[in-house]
Amino acid sequence: MSTGVSLASVQSQIFEAVLGFLPDWVQITVLSLVVLAVVASWVVKLKRRIAYRRAARGGQPVHAAAQYGQGRGADHLGAYAPQQVPAQGSGADHLGAYAPQQAQGSGADHLGSYAPQQRPQDGSA
Repeated sequence: MSTGVSLASVQSQIFEAVLGFLPDWVQITVLSLVVLAVVASWVVKLKRRIAYRRAARGGQPVHAAAQYGQGRGADHLGAYAPQQVPAQGSGADHLGAYAPQQAQGSGADHLGSYAPQQRPQDGSA
């Protein structure tokens, strides 16, 4: 009672067709790598689940997003995370020693030897 419809998906048929042209030792290597990748992903999932359960049982704070492998990259920086800076002021407020010095007086006060010579005024015209 064959209906003529294959139960295999198109991707698996393509995979089998590509592997059919390769030598046996390459087929075995490729299939071994695929199996290894699947087993490695299972191991990683199992380690994460165990770590989550240990943290939850130990009373340590657990990110709800980290349970499902989500979250932002900044959530995992730990000691390398930037310190929280208050949102007050502008960027120039945080320059510290690199901030420009506040000058007292006009720009001509800083010309030094390049300043024009002052002529004494004697009051006679």
